[in-house]
Amino acid sequence: MNRLRVALVGAVGAALVATSSAAAFTPTNAYYAKQWYLGQDNAFDAWAVPPTLDPVKVAIVDSGVECSLPDFAGRIAKSKSFVGGSPCMDSQGHGTIVAGEIAGALNAAGVVGLAYSSQLLVAKVVAADGTIPLKAEAAGIRWAVDQGARVVNLSFGAVRDPDDKTLDSFSKVEAKAVNYAVEKGAVVVAAVGNSDEAYTTPWPYASWPSALPHVIGVGALTRSGKVPDFSDQDPVYVDIAAPGVGIFSTFPKELTAAQSGCTPQGYTDCASGDYRHPVGTSFAAPQVSAAAAVLFGLDSSLTSSQVTRILERHTDDVDAESGCDECPTGRDKFSGWGSLDVAKAANFLSSGNSMPPADRLEPNDSARQARKRWGKRPAVNATLDAWDDPRDVYRVRLVRGQRVDVRAVARWSNAAVGLTVWRPGTKSLHGRKWLVARARRPWKTQHVSYRAAHTGWYDVQLRIARNGAGRYTLRVTKRG
Repeated sequence: MNRLRVALVGAVGAALVATSSAAAFTPTNAYYAKQWYLGQDNAFDAWAVPPTLDPVKVAIVDSGVECSLPDFAGRIAKSKSFVGGSPCMDSQGHGTIVAGEIAGALNAAGVVGLAYSSQLLVAKVVAADGTIPLKAEAAGIRWAVDQGARVVNLSFGAVRDPDDKTLDSFSKVEAKAVNYAVEKGAVVVAAVGNSDEAYTTPWPYASWPSALPHVIGVGALTRSGKVPDFSDQDPVYVDIAAPGVGIFSTFPKELTAAQSGCTPQGYTDCASGDYRHPVGTSFAAPQVSAAAAVLFGLDSSLTSSQVTRILERHTDDVDAESGCDECPTGRDKFSGWGSLDVAKAANFLSSGNSMPPADRLEPNDSARQARKRWGKRPAVNATLDAWDDPRDVYRVRLVRGQRVDVRAVARWSNAAVGLTVWRPGTKSLHGRKWLVARARRPWKTQHVSYRAAHTGWYDVQLRIARNGAGRYTLRVTKRG
């Protein structure tokens, strides 16, 4: 049975008055002054003049985009609908708002996108009734990745409730599609969700797909720096926050025509209803997607895990001093690592500092995704992250009676990891039924020795046990 989910996690609450903020270079776009959120993101503060950025493909998996707007001239790489109709007709308006935030061209027209040189891959997956068939969503993600998307924006969500499976909306179809994107090296960005689509306000869990492994979950901020109650909370899966109220962006002319006496046509100021002043985590996520595209545009050799870490670890802390009285200092369940700061992230790239370690073996988070290691003494250098990548799984083949020694060394301060070995045929690395060996307690250095009782592929899991992140070395030595 094909489940449907509500697509549009924007449009709640009241709007704020938009004003301009200073930037190192000032775009000449006609409505730049209305895009107050770009100043809060420090979108252009790293450069005195517009930088030359490599064009980066960004997937807009949404309700379509009105491609004919002058803001998107030369910005649509490819488009395809997975729910019928034209991908360049947006009867909802949601996807067109998202697209303007990301890719509005740097010219005299309309709005400027934070990643103004990016190329959009438009995957229309929202049906006419505003729902997303899961098969359409998955097909749209896979198509966009196959077309070369380096960033995938998912401004939608379904309720997650780990305490009550009857209320939880987890989808294997969606998870596999997101995993495919991660496997192909794309940065996947998703809105953490709005509590008006959950069962209480505030809601204590980030939605799917933002809670899937390696996805950047984005919460919302107000103009004053507060995390609004509608933005879903989560101590693990809210990774970063960005402005999510009073967003000014592009909007389909077919929809603004209902306000025929309004100007400017083709922009949210002339929308009707909720989208006149868009509000929601839907509209915070595109700013982070655009920032990811900017980093790829500055250095195309970066991996998705490096871009993720740079964005998350180079934010502005959200706390009482910045306007959020309930937010403690440091990472928290409201804003994750903090508020998006494009200038900090871009300046890090040009600072000469060493880049975060790349982990090209991801995703390998479960028995199904375990990476096979061959030879008598296979060694691995990879990374773990308590929030984005808490476990890695590898598979080694042993013959009956063969002894294996597994050694792991975590190379960051205050590290604590657990090391376990699981018998052939293991489907889930939980409980103890299939467990054959484990280190005594989590620590920086781990060692396990085991003599195989059966011939087959054994799973070796390294799992982080304390908040932190960094590189580790894993060495497997077979004897006999």
